[in-house]
Amino acid sequence: MAKETIVIGLGNPLMADEGIGVVLIERLEALAREGKIPGTDRIQFYDGGTGGLNLLHVLAGRRKAVLIDCARMGTEPGTIRRFTPDQVQTIKQLTHLSLHEVDILKVLDISRQLDECPNEVVFFGIEPLEIRQRMSLSPLLHAQIPHYLQTLLRELSLSSDLDS
Repeated sequence: MAKETIVIGLGNPLMADEGIGVVLIERLEALAREGKIPGTDRIQFYDGGTGGLNLLHVLAGRRKAVLIDCARMGTEPGTIRRFTPDQVQTIKQLTHLSLHEVDILKVLDISRQLDECPNEVVFFGIEPLEIRQRMSLSPLLHAQIPHYLQTLLRELSLSSDLDS
């Protein structure tokens, strides 16, 4: 049986800040394994990578989905913002050369049509500083990881012991 909440990190970790969603999922999974964020038995952390239709059935049977991705929002680099699906607008142009061939909004639309979409869907967008070929985040986003984790844990109504 699927856990009631799924937290999906999206992005490509080979493209610097584009991988922030995947990095945060790795951190959340590690903290949960270490027992530093109790209450995660009802939450699945999922590396969604570059997205696509493989996410479609991952959403099925959930009450809530939290999606984390790099997003150009016109804000200061490092800014994290919470959105509902109605507030998100994609500017993605499909090239047919990428694993990003279907954007997450289309996946949610198909999920709704199949009556598999969670009742509550929340997006967290993080403004990148750098998107280029590099296997690590920019120092700016890396330094913000504790802030991002606290923001996500608040969304999930989880307390944490991140300082120990």
